[in-house]
Parts: sequence; structure tokens; C-alpha cells
Amino acid sequence: MSKFDSLPDRALELVHAISANLKEAAPKAGQWLDTGAKFGVVKAGARTAGGFIRRNPVVAVAAVAGAGLLWYAAARRKARQQAEGEPIEGSARRIDARRAAPGAAGRRRSARNTAEQTAGEE
Repeated sequence: MSKFDSLPDRALELVHAISANLKEAAPKAGQWLDTGAKFGVVKAGARTAGGFIRRNPVVAVAAVAGAGLLWYAAARRKARQQAEGEPIEGSARRIDARRAAPGAAGRRRSARNTAEQTAGEE
């Protein structure tokens, strides 16, 4: 028997081994397809943007300059808000004051008054 006669048998064994490995990796296959699709979209977008920039360099420079101006205006506005003391996020709520329980407030006052009296007597 020559090596060529056993070749189909070896090929079948190899195919079975690969299919068994793919069955184990099946949960990850969806993630691989998703990642591959994302890479494809990024690659196509980069190719389109590169072609557009090559054909219209003035428009690309104007877009970059406009984005820089918007960033600069936002940074100045943020600095102005911080200088004026306005809240940065702008979320606040009012908390109404309540009177303390009579027993707790009396104890605090007596402790303060005692400390003030002893300091004044010295």
C-alpha cells in the first residue's frame, strides 16, 4: 500500500478533528463574525474617507478647522462656567431644614454652653 492510498483516510481524520474543534469554538464564532464585520466597516470607511480627502483637500481642511473651533469654544465655555461658580453638571436639589429632636438639641447646647463658660472663666 502506498502513501497515496492512505491519503483520503488521513484527510477524513483531519476534517473530523477540525470540525470537532469548530464545534467547541462555536460560541466564539459569533464574536469573530461580529469583529470581522466591524473591521470591514472601518476598512471601507477609511478607504472612502481617504478617497474623499484626496479629491477634496480644501473641504477636509475646513472640516478639521471647524471641529477645532468647536472644541475651543466648548473649552472656553466650560472655563467661564467654572469661573462664575455655576454648577458644572447642573443637577441640584433643595434640602429643607428640619428641627432636631428636643432631647438631642438640648444636650448639644448644654455642652457648648459649658465649654464656653469654662473658657470665659479662665
